[in-house]
Amino acid sequence: MPTQVHRCARLGLILLIGSAVAACSSFDSTTQRFAGVVTPYKIDIVQGNFVSREQVQALQPGMGRQQVRDILGTPLVTSLFHGDRWEYVFTLKRPNTDIQTRKLTVFFNGDVLDRAEGDEMPSESEFVASLGKNKSPRKVPVLQATEEQLARFPARAAPPPAAAESSAPARTSYPPLE
Repeated sequence: MPTQVHRCARLGLILLIGSAVAACSSFDSTTQRFAGVVTPYKIDIVQGNFVSREQVQALQPGMGRQQVRDILGTPLVTSLFHGDRWEYVFTLKRPNTDIQTRKLTVFFNGDVLDRAEGDEMPSESEFVASLGKNKSPRKVPVLQATEEQLARFPARAAPPPAAAESSAPARTSYPPLE
């Protein structure tokens, strides 16, 4: 009996491998064109801290570490070997565009800010404007109804006077909480 089970398992495995090989050989140009039309959704990948030009301009030599952290946020990289500098790295990867990478290094002398070096940072408004470049402009729907559209809906009737007089809330009792 166990040999018959083994034979069935082997036969199933051989059929599975054979069908996989047959499926690979049937991948022709028509299938490739169909697969090219069906594309997965690709998301924007944002990593690190975005630092704007306004934030960099707010940094002043002599500021404390906490003041710098309040302006720029927590640094992405702090090194045990270089305790006198913080690295702020921002990366934005979007489909069908080049990867945007910006770096800012903040140097300290003891616990006070010495200087900041790095890439040219965009202003907040420039950065926000760059986010919408890949999206197709959409037609904004009209959000105001015309008189003809409003005429299709009947006006609501006023509530009956009896309902208006009984404005006291109805008393209900609830079971005790256990």
